[in-house]
Amino acid sequence: MMINVMVFSVFSLSGLKDTTTKNRVILFCLTLLCYIVILLVNVALIMTIILEEKLHKPMYIFLCNLCINSLYGTAAFYPKFLFDVLSNTHVISYIGCLLQVFVIYSYASCDFSILTVMAYDRYVAICRPLEYHAFMTKHRVAFLVGVSRLVPFLCMAVVIVMTSKLTLCGSQIEKLYCENWSVLKLSCNSTTANNIVGFIVIVFYFGHDLFIIFSYVQLVKFALQSREGRKKFLQTCVPHLLCLLNVTVALLFDLMHARYGSASIPQSVKNFMAVQFLIIPPILNPIVYGLKLTQVRYSLLSLCRCNKQEKGLK
Repeated sequence: MMINVMVFSVFSLSGLKDTTTKNRVILFCLTLLCYIVILLVNVALIMTIILEEKLHKPMYIFLCNLCINSLYGTAAFYPKFLFDVLSNTHVISYIGCLLQVFVIYSYASCDFSILTVMAYDRYVAICRPLEYHAFMTKHRVAFLVGVSRLVPFLCMAVVIVMTSKLTLCGSQIEKLYCENWSVLKLSCNSTTANNIVGFIVIVFYFGHDLFIIFSYVQLVKFALQSREGRKKFLQTCVPHLLCLLNVTVALLFDLMHARYGSASIPQSVKNFMAVQFLIIPPILNPIVYGLKLTQVRYSLLSLCRCNKQEKGLK
């Protein structure tokens, strides 16, 4: 039995195939608004942390890294998607497809790594306060930031290299963007090795959740011992837990949908389930932290007042 093998230079994205012209205009406006909000809230938080010297502390540096990661991940999806919404042809080059897979899923992996580092930072700050400043030095903070980005990049690089070696028998991807599972389904040969590596990566990053849960069990035990501990826990740990829940649920939806999604589900629902981890966490994470962390909120309001006063003087 011969397998019809071709060398594909482009992939077709079929997620928008049933979208009418009228709906496309509405979708474009909503998507553009969503991307603008993502840019505004993340850039606002990043600039506040950079400009306010009193926020140059480990917790806020990690938060800044989380916001930068949101800008990095969403940049791989929104510009291309906005172009596709107004276009009649929805294609992406082979190299562009692999690059999109790498960026989007390294972004998701980085989110878990950064949230894990932030949980570790809160554990040391609350459970070992006297050792915190001696332990969380500039060099250690830089190391943790570097590791939280480098390890996901290396993991995703292995996944992409393995995917690039597959011989493909099709070019139709039934999503709004390139996703590794969709590319694997186009393979002419067995993808067992790819699936095993992918499963290991998934378990590794959801294992980060177990580490965070363990650290928070210790944090709760310690926080209940004093009023000051409870106050610090509520101020700095609750937003972290909300962000973790946000990212975990969003990615679980995407993974479950990609592998076990029913063909009877409407295309619009499939599309939302496929992109919600690129919508909800990038918007909610900076808003949750910006509203909950007192120092960030006051610094942001202070910068806004200063800008208004400068404009008034001019």
